[in-house]
Amino acid sequence: MKSRFDRVPRTIQRSPQFMNYAKALRIARAIKGVQQKDLAVEAGLDTSYVSLLEQGKRKPSLKTIRSLSEALNIPTELFTLLATEADDLTLTDPSELENVGISLARLLVPHAVTVDD
Repeated sequence: MKSRFDRVPRTIQRSPQFMNYAKALRIARAIKGVQQKDLAVEAGLDTSYVSLLEQGKRKPSLKTIRSLSEALNIPTELFTLLATEADDLTLTDPSELENVGISLARLLVPHAVTVDD
């Protein structure tokens, strides 16, 4: 018997396992200059849970992703974009992902200095 997930394209089925929210959390926290403890308080999460997320030992729920995004003051979509790995996207040129990251950093912190400045 087929489940409702059998109708979902394979790329959509496997995408969540490739999303790297640990990386996204480390990047976003660094860009915003926020300590884990302060982020946890602002997001209404336990500090040890935020640490486990950042180590990649736990996967965040959508509710947690939203809480972290709000606490970091960035749109959920941009936080998810930070979590995207090269395998998550079909790109004509792999350097596009790097360019997206640089553009995102500039958007988050307009006065930040980047490698090509």
